[in-house]
Amino acid sequence: MRASRINLTPAYLLHQVPWRDSSRILEFFTREHGRVSLFARGVRRERSEARPLLQPFQRLLISWTGRGEAGNLVGVERDGERTALPASQVISGFYLSELLLKLLQRHDAHPQLFDDYAAALAGLASGIATGRCLRIFEKRLLQALGLWPDCERETANGAPLEPGRYYHFRPDHGVEQAIAETPATYQGASLLSLAGEDLGDEQSLRDARRLLRSALDACLEGRSLKSREVLRDLRKQEIKL
Repeated sequence: MRASRINLTPAYLLHQVPWRDSSRILEFFTREHGRVSLFARGVRRERSEARPLLQPFQRLLISWTGRGEAGNLVGVERDGERTALPASQVISGFYLSELLLKLLQRHDAHPQLFDDYAAALAGLASGIATGRCLRIFEKRLLQALGLWPDCERETANGAPLEPGRYYHFRPDHGVEQAIAETPATYQGASLLSLAGEDLGDEQSLRDARRLLRSALDACLEGRSLKSREVLRDLRKQEIKL
């Protein structure tokens, strides 16, 4: 049985919705307790001390009480310096948060993934190549969920991939050699680059986006991502999710 009170655990706010007249229901990603839903009473009031702290992409320390699916937020403070994403990177940050919201089960801890999310946000904030930053996080998310096959070897026989050959990648079957290049195949060099988290050229980035999109769509099982829809509407954005 989970403890009735959790004190000052690292967390990021993923999502929030109004609840009653002055409160909110908050979705957090915590390092030690996974994704949790909490009621935050009175935080919509102007005098609420918690209100200015409950911002996306800001590392927090939160405390709550209660058992079951949802608890009550009883404390929040900033963990470290205030962080903010540049305007051009906000949609990418929301995309990462939405993936966690849609794909993680509540109360299923993923400490390493929490650190990976923090690193991805830091990368977006510092101007590191956005496409590479997103692709690496997507890959690590799939690894944390146990849904990422070895991309350095053929699944059936364990043969090392050859950079110049072409392969099929299927999330549920892994990697197998293709007879010839088709629009549905991936070059071995791109798969190896993704496995090593290099992605230093445009071809490997394009292939990684296509492959990871396919794998994530299979996990989402038809559920749409609002961040993708928003990005399609904002045609001025340069980064594809």
